[in-house]
Amino acid sequence: MSDGQETDKNIEIWKIKKLIKALEAARGNGTSMISLIMPPRDQVSRVTKMLGDEFGTASNIKSRVNRQSVLGAITSAQQRLKLYNKVPPNGLVLYTGTIVTDDGKEKKVTIDFEPFKPINASLYLCDNKFHTEALNELLESDDKFGFIIMDGNGTLFGTLSGNTREILHKFTVDLPKKHGRGGQSALRFARLRMEKRHNYVRKAAELSTQFYINPQTSQPNVSGLILAGSADFKTELSQSDMFDPRLQAKILNVVDVSYGGENGFNQAIELSAEVLSNVKFIQEKRLIGKYFEEISQDTGKYVFGVDDTLKVLEMGAVETLIVWENLDVNRYVLKNTISGEIVIKHLNKDQENDQSNFRDQDTNAELEVQEKQSLLEWFADEYKRFGCTLEFVTNKSQEGSQFCRGFGGIGGILRYQLDVRTFDELSDDGEVYEDSD
Repeated sequence: MSDGQETDKNIEIWKIKKLIKALEAARGNGTSMISLIMPPRDQVSRVTKMLGDEFGTASNIKSRVNRQSVLGAITSAQQRLKLYNKVPPNGLVLYTGTIVTDDGKEKKVTIDFEPFKPINASLYLCDNKFHTEALNELLESDDKFGFIIMDGNGTLFGTLSGNTREILHKFTVDLPKKHGRGGQSALRFARLRMEKRHNYVRKAAELSTQFYINPQTSQPNVSGLILAGSADFKTELSQSDMFDPRLQAKILNVVDVSYGGENGFNQAIELSAEVLSNVKFIQEKRLIGKYFEEISQDTGKYVFGVDDTLKVLEMGAVETLIVWENLDVNRYVLKNTISGEIVIKHLNKDQENDQSNFRDQDTNAELEVQEKQSLLEWFADEYKRFGCTLEFVTNKSQEGSQFCRGFGGIGGILRYQLDVRTFDELSDDGEVYEDSD
């Protein structure tokens, strides 16, 4: 998968996480909140008919308020379904209903979208909350991992994606055993034995390249490789010059199993469970580790903090933009009510409560809010414009936690060296700050 696709997928996952959070927090009066999920190849007509039947049933609800809100939600769902003549390739998710906002007002919401990968669930529920369990399944990693199970009897090549395992190929070999006979020919027998072993390792290495390297992109088609076996063939393969270096870099684990073949495959999956679940974790640690390395070596190819990062982003100097997935900063587009000048500010929760941020410092003119958007959403929409890749990180690893606490949860690795402090020599008031050293 190319970097661009990988980034897009990360953004989709972040958007779904954010949506789940919002949907889970929403509450309504009565049972007027509809959760509807249609898997791929479902029929819109079937669901429309079912909603029609539900409408008839709901007309008999005794409580007037509840009846009206349920009928309203079903009507909204029917109206929204009219926009689709068939279910999209990945299925369709629809949430509609009347929710109660924080200030006690009622608000109608309708959210419909096609998920970023096929959703294999069918759901229709009318409740006082939205049901998001099926969406959580979308977030489970579907990275593909390659398995090579190699012992003295043969080799099996397989892949594991989510909870689906697939055997790509297996072959058996008949290798000569060591024996004490042979007299004068003992050396020749030993040489023939070594040669057969060598050819076996070569065949396994060639087939690995065939199965785990995508011929179009010349890149591995798996996120990681696990080598397993009961003899030392697996170690021999991993260290062999014949084994493709692109695959060598993808080896996550080498494990000992008691069997070969399919039983060995199952055992290898069990033994590697922890490593596989940590892959995302490892990638995150690696990314933040690289960022910290730039800082510790003082290469000048790093930036942190909202304001500095945005300045450097505008210059097109950021190669990788790293943001914490729960960064609580909003982007405000403000208009000066006297001069008509447009000002852009990025404020966190505390700064939003400080009214001085909504006034011009010089003239005390009021700054009117024209637009307010979460900075993360703005990044997700605009990052391509700056030619950088966007990476969301969590604060679950030690490095991630340090990045969020110490660097404000936002930073970037730059394409070239840049001294961000040069921007700060002129302050907003036009005073020049002398360097103290």
